[in-house]
Amino acid sequence: MKLFATLVLTGSLLASPSLAQDLPDLAGRNITVVTENAYPPLQFLDAGGAAIGWEYDAMAEIAKRLNMTVTYENISWDAMIPAVSEGQYDLGMTGITIRDDRKEMVDFSDKYMTSEMVMMVRGDEERFTDAASFAANAELLMAAQPGTTPFYVGVYDVLDGDEANPRIKLFETFGATVQALRAGDVDLVLTDGTAGAGYVEASDGGLKLVGEPLGTEDFGFIFPKGSDLVVPINAAIASLAADGTLDALNTKWFLEYKMGE
Repeated sequence: MKLFATLVLTGSLLASPSLAQDLPDLAGRNITVVTENAYPPLQFLDAGGAAIGWEYDAMAEIAKRLNMTVTYENISWDAMIPAVSEGQYDLGMTGITIRDDRKEMVDFSDKYMTSEMVMMVRGDEERFTDAASFAANAELLMAAQPGTTPFYVGVYDVLDGDEANPRIKLFETFGATVQALRAGDVDLVLTDGTAGAGYVEASDGGLKLVGEPLGTEDFGFIFPKGSDLVVPINAAIASLAADGTLDALNTKWFLEYKMGE
């Protein structure tokens, strides 16, 4: 699969090999992690219905290094940040962009990945090839989830800055936006390169990416404000970077894994 995401390591690659042994010990503490399972290859359901992905592997390794137990719950994207903010869950993960407005509700971990925003269209789309040509055709429609980075990029970087623009059709889940695109109900889905590459790979030519990336975004885990998990999770992310584990996960999920298998 072509790697559209720009994957970065957080932490020094020159750190001591013993860094993982020096991490905080959470003494078997159980934490509840909430996710959406709709963001391949970060987290999604495979053909057999099992929840898998980059973030699941990373969290399993973090749990091992910090001596903690993880229980997973599932929730829709639009409910995730408010639920974590209210303390219903200890941590949220679903390729969440680190943004200042969100920091008013939740605390973020250090970034564990950087990805580019891309334009996903049907495989036979020929009416536009970039953001400018999409914006110029008033008949073309865009799908988005309210309150997400793709929604704001679509409003302000592609269209006219009007958040009520009727050319933006709102959907509850990212998967629903892709279904609407494939069905011809909309003509464009904006997404980060990680999810876009996963869906294109699985589409057998039904989807493609067009135009230049529209910018980059950093991903982080989210916590209730003031959570005592932020410091140990950050230390674990740094250790994953330092010993090459993030590199291995990137290779596994962005280069080797084939969607649909």
